[in-house]
Amino acid sequence: MPTTAREVRLTATPDGLPTAAHFGVARIPLPAPGPGRVLVRNTHFLVFPGLRTLIGGEVDGVPLPPIRAGQALFGPALGEVLAAPADGPLRPGDLVTHLQGWRDHALGAAADFTPVDGSLPDPVAHLSPASAGYGALTRSAGLRRGDTVLITGAAGAVGTVAGQTARLLGASRVIGTTGSPGKAKRLVAELGYDAVLVRGAGPIADQLAEAAPDGIDVLLDTVGGEQLTAAVDAARPGARFALVGALSGQMAPGGRGGSSPAVVDSFRLLALGVSVRGFRGLDHPDLEAEWRHRFGAWLRAGEISFPRTVVAGIDQAPGALTRLIGGDGFGAMIVEL
Repeated sequence: MPTTAREVRLTATPDGLPTAAHFGVARIPLPAPGPGRVLVRNTHFLVFPGLRTLIGGEVDGVPLPPIRAGQALFGPALGEVLAAPADGPLRPGDLVTHLQGWRDHALGAAADFTPVDGSLPDPVAHLSPASAGYGALTRSAGLRRGDTVLITGAAGAVGTVAGQTARLLGASRVIGTTGSPGKAKRLVAELGYDAVLVRGAGPIADQLAEAAPDGIDVLLDTVGGEQLTAAVDAARPGARFALVGALSGQMAPGGRGGSSPAVVDSFRLLALGVSVRGFRGLDHPDLEAEWRHRFGAWLRAGEISFPRTVVAGIDQAPGALTRLIGGDGFGAMIVEL
């Protein structure tokens, strides 16, 4: 059994957006697993934008604690069990998911680890946050066959899968937004988006009017800001908006990651009967199992893909969040150990 572990820590609280200089890799003692404890060797963990909010400390309403200087980061991870109680549900060699990412080994109670079943053909796909997109489309927005759908932040971990999902659920036209022409081309060529709006290539409202001259029925929003404003202006009567993220404010250099103001035409929302709902996975305890069943079936049939950007090794992990914030990636950003 290993006697030490390596973990990524926040070494200093940033004044603004974090950079690689605010993180470091520390080697710490790893106790032998005592009675009832499970030891896991992590193989992969997810880099997720919510870390920016946890580091910034504005966590009102967020179901996770802030991360202070000197503390280790955490998040979704996949790993292999090295040791487990003989009378427990886990055995050495089992694959599990858990929330002790950003380290190479995790130690905890058996209840802290979820066995990986055979629902997904690719175990790493269990780290995909795409269930939020599926839940937003099916629960919050109630996507209907023939809908025109706009997905903001389409090149991210949620958006790359959500566009494909919207099509499989019956959308007739799927439009995305992203920050670079290169990503826009990939979204159309590889993931079946009909059109992609590029931030900085002109007003989003003008690009959206050209891409959807008859308006949109559904919005899956991970960005907020100007893009939410434009979506309201393009809404058709009875449009349904599902808010999954707020990256425009969360990643703003001058903020702390806990607010995302946007200007919306409330008269238009009222006059057109547009619904706007924030999506929270905690409100839908049945969602994960349903999503894994459908996601697994679509993956096996080759009807959907799980795009990802791989960061190799824990030594490269301190720069991974900075890369994510800077838009350097396509799909989910995964650190592979």
